[in-house]
Amino acid sequence: MTLRRLPDNIVNQIAAGEVVERPASAVKELVENAIDAGATKIDVVMREGGRTLITVTDNGKGMSAAELELCFERHATSKLPDDDLVYIQNLGFRGEAIPSIASVSRMTITSRNAKDENAWTLSVDGGRAGAQEPVGAPQGTRVEVRDIFFATPARLKFLKTIRSEFGAALDVIRRLAMAYPAIAFTLSDEKRVALRVNAAQGDLFEAWLDRLGAIMGREFSDNSIRINADRDGVKLSGYAGVPTFNRGNATKQFMFVNGRPVRDKLFTGAVRGAYMDLLARDRHPLLALFLEVPADQVDVNVHPAKAEVRFRDAGGVRGLIVGGLRHALAEQGHRASSTISGQALGAFQAQPMPLPFQSGRQNTNHGQWRNDAVGAMSQTLSDHGNAYQAPLSPPGQPQAPGSQLSPVQQAQAQELQAYPLGAARSQLHETYIVSQTSNGLILVDQHAAHERLVMERMKKQLAEKEVARQILLLPEVVELDEVAANRIAERAEELSEMGLVLEPFGVGAIVVRETPAMLGECNVKGLVQDLADDLGELDTALALKDRLDDVCATMACHGSVRAGRRLNVDEMNALLREMEITPHSGQCNHGRPTYVELQLSDIEKLFGRR
Repeated sequence: MTLRRLPDNIVNQIAAGEVVERPASAVKELVENAIDAGATKIDVVMREGGRTLITVTDNGKGMSAAELELCFERHATSKLPDDDLVYIQNLGFRGEAIPSIASVSRMTITSRNAKDENAWTLSVDGGRAGAQEPVGAPQGTRVEVRDIFFATPARLKFLKTIRSEFGAALDVIRRLAMAYPAIAFTLSDEKRVALRVNAAQGDLFEAWLDRLGAIMGREFSDNSIRINADRDGVKLSGYAGVPTFNRGNATKQFMFVNGRPVRDKLFTGAVRGAYMDLLARDRHPLLALFLEVPADQVDVNVHPAKAEVRFRDAGGVRGLIVGGLRHALAEQGHRASSTISGQALGAFQAQPMPLPFQSGRQNTNHGQWRNDAVGAMSQTLSDHGNAYQAPLSPPGQPQAPGSQLSPVQQAQAQELQAYPLGAARSQLHETYIVSQTSNGLILVDQHAAHERLVMERMKKQLAEKEVARQILLLPEVVELDEVAANRIAERAEELSEMGLVLEPFGVGAIVVRETPAMLGECNVKGLVQDLADDLGELDTALALKDRLDDVCATMACHGSVRAGRRLNVDEMNALLREMEITPHSGQCNHGRPTYVELQLSDIEKLFGRR
């Protein structure tokens, strides 16, 4: 077969195969054109998932008759005024979208700019253009795409269900709507409106948060923190969810580079690194980050659909994302997700009080029993002055349920209630601390909370290279399988820097001589066994300091206050005060919440007081 030049319609269809993968791809290209045209309102309608009809209507600057005819030509664009692919300031720049879509569908474009008295319309059927006609229409552009892929039936067979195709387009518009809060967007299927967001006004950060809340849910607005960082001319902004507000997948993570929605492995890895010691490995945070990079520092021309970018200084960008997220998360201190409180309140359900039952005889005097019970309760409240308050025990003493508070204790309790985590009142099941605040109550998991505190202390000491050790009176021998023992022995020097001094003790055994002092009396055998398991999962080429969070989390778990340990009031209050000043104390090392806060107004609603 001799070499030949392909006809234009085949060239356009090949380009369509790269650019227009499905109806959602066409929607993306057309909406991006509308954004580049300066539109403040964009309406999208799809029929049968875009198979039979896609319309995109905007109020942008529009096109003249000459521009309308030229836009169907390949590589005709208004977005490269100086023919420079380095300084790209728009979402589109190749000039392939319109001719590619037109080559596989029946497309009609109606457009009018501010200078023309009327609009112009032009139709193209499978790449064959008709004649222009004048029509009446407002300023802006309306694009109709009918029977997409009719000219390439093979591609049509690979489309998914109507719901799937519509869902893909919805995801595309949501991403663009997040990046451009000053533009109003709607998406409908001619029967219902799936997305409607109004143009935001005012401060950019507030506009972003309003738009993100409208798309990702109001819970995100309530449980997100503001991100604002910059380094070497690169600026990072946006919002990220607190660690306890997470999901089982990463579908709610969005990244934008110079206003362009992208999916990038560098971004995914940076987010995982920032939340490494705050979330379990199978949980993912919710966030939307906006990166502003100088045009000559990023290449947006590395993917046919412009879904990926390449940074000149990838390491610097990754460091900015990790550092910006970690700094913002650390500033939140002990903050935890508000959704946890809602879930806790939802678990409370009013249940009817069962009537007393005595085996062997029928209880027929229910009314008399109720009167006696009410009388006894009234007498009890009267004895306590109708102002009963949960007792606080003296320092170092267990709680005495019947004791009264002294004036000094009452003043101390009142003062402690003003703290964010309040004053300790009691301990439930020797596991949970009940604390009273000025406007509600807090329930703390003592083991999870202390686990985070120990880990943060250990990380701080390691950073300062001052890990205090304690010598075991009797060195402990831990038996492992030979492979695990060798794995631990190979890392003995690095573990020593972390306060754990050990050495081989024959085949398949390790002897531990010193442990980190902050762990106190810990289960040495369990600690070494868990470390051996962790080291088996880590990359052997990485130094332990590169996996610092994983190792610290394992050690901290063994050095924390255990569930089932009885604490006195001073110990409980000391734990609450340290939580308030410790970064990330709102979640344990596995990403679970350390406390639940219930507002007094919500508690009153449970009892019908509101």
